[in-house]
Amino acid sequence: MSEAAIYRGMDKATLDAAYNNSKGVTNSSELLADFDQRSAALRAAYPQHLDLRFGPAERNRIDYFPADKPGPLLVFIHGGYWQMRAKETFSFLAAGPLAHGFHVAMIGYTLAPEQTLSGIVDEVRLGIRWLREHVSELGGDTQQMILSGWSAGGHLTAMCLDEPGIVAGVAISGLFDLEPIQLSYVNDKLRLSDAEVVSMSPAKQALSAKPLLITYGTGELSGLQDQSTLFAKLRKGLPGNLLPIEGANHFTILDQLADPQGAITQALVTLNRSTA
Repeated sequence: MSEAAIYRGMDKATLDAAYNNSKGVTNSSELLADFDQRSAALRAAYPQHLDLRFGPAERNRIDYFPADKPGPLLVFIHGGYWQMRAKETFSFLAAGPLAHGFHVAMIGYTLAPEQTLSGIVDEVRLGIRWLREHVSELGGDTQQMILSGWSAGGHLTAMCLDEPGIVAGVAISGLFDLEPIQLSYVNDKLRLSDAEVVSMSPAKQALSAKPLLITYGTGELSGLQDQSTLFAKLRKGLPGNLLPIEGANHFTILDQLADPQGAITQALVTLNRSTA
């Protein structure tokens, strides 16, 4: 007997598969190892401001990569379904924005289940506030901060877009409606309540009027593509746009930010000009 449908005609096994990026991208472990290697090289080139503490938790630290002169600040939040990964794996992404005069800050946060999702959002907000109060001395323009994140970091970008000093956002392969997340394997550690599905879903909350670029890969799993396209429809008429990256999967899409000529980097430059 087949399982009953639990979300938009999908049973749990189908829903799990629609969000399991590690299984959906067969060489994901090799791609992540490459991220680590490239990130180690960038961190070695910018060792001056790593692990700046912004809060009491162990992972409440920021890596700050300064540009050659004062300029706008890209604040990046890593992904991993709020329960995996670390900021260090994603340092390589700073290369693209740095080439265009952006300073780059990467925020760390406590992972689930040690921290709740609402607690993670609070930690990211705290990190943004710390940056606003401290990084002008490092050359970052705290009135021209663009918030970005990948996967779970895309969700956190949308949740924190209205923080003072943030002028726009770039959500890469983000998660905006947590209902399917609660019903999938991802919730085993996340432990979302029904109330949190509402309060922590950008798609179920008042939409920010700040510009938000939503981008995803056309080679991503169906669940991830739907998250971006449906949220973009909800935001129709608000500043921002939807940028599909042809053929990119959940991991290779990040090369479009790491590359100074990448589509996401170029969109970031355009977004900065429009909000400066």
